Amino acid sequence: MKLRKVTAASAVVLALAVSATACGSNDKNGGGSSGGGKKIAIGIKFDQPGLGQKTPQGYSGFDVDVAKYVAKKLGYSEDQIEWKESKSADRETMLQRGDVQFIAATYSITPERQQKVDFAGPYLLAHQDVLVRADDNSIKSPADLNSKKLCSVTGSTSAQNVKDKLAPKANLQQYPTYSACLSGLQNKAIDALTTDDSILAGYAAQAQFKGKFKLGGFKMTNENYGIGVKKGSDLKAKINKALEEMVSDGSWDKAVKANFGPANYKNEPAPKIGDIKS
Repeated sequence: MKLRKVTAASAVVLALAVSATACGSNDKNGGGSSGGGKKIAIGIKFDQPGLGQKTPQGYSGFDVDVAKYVAKKLGYSEDQIEWKESKSADRETMLQRGDVQFIAATYSITPERQQKVDFAGPYLLAHQDVLVRADDNSIKSPADLNSKKLCSVTGSTSAQNVKDKLAPKANLQQYPTYSACLSGLQNKAIDALTTDDSILAGYAAQAQFKGKFKLGGFKMTNENYGIGVKKGSDLKAKINKALEEMVSDGSWDKAVKANFGPANYKNEPAPKIGDIKS
């Protein structure tokens, strides 16, 4: 009688152990479909309004909308996404270490980066441009930046590119953040802010800046935004397919208007997959 009781108790313990093991076996960052509570880690910017921004309400921006769409096509719902901040200097390392499955973070496709990671896309063609005050009509071409106070963030090459190639007499001003540049632009401490037009449009589209700034529309460089994946990852083909579907079903245009519309951003048409403009 005692033997039967011990055996029954052991069976219960064994069943509970098997159940616990099964519950804990989900791959946190699985690369397959979204069964069993799997998660997918996606890298975005946390500090770029209109593109990738972390707010008290969650995450917003064009890159975020693209990432959500792609994740859904890969089989993941929004609550299965683990958002991770991907600063520019960390992106290749994060992919190589497997910290994230893909990165959508104003990630320009360049030959140097393609040696380290693979890219799906491009999904947006941006250009280096300038942002000026809405009532300033003195800057109509890059040459008009000569003798003007031109701002970009510390460590950025954007302002130096303008000075080296287009406006050698520009007075470069380095600020710690784009927000600081915007404040300087608003109070006339600087005359223009330069970086990618998509980034500029994202900042200008914020409610507090509505109608205060305008883009120059100079298209000084081509910036082909791609979605970064680990070298050799089979996600590249799957993401490319998702991006094509996003364009064809109208979701891409909707995301552009929602995130950049208030800045009157004259965006390029959705680029074809693999068409990288030099």
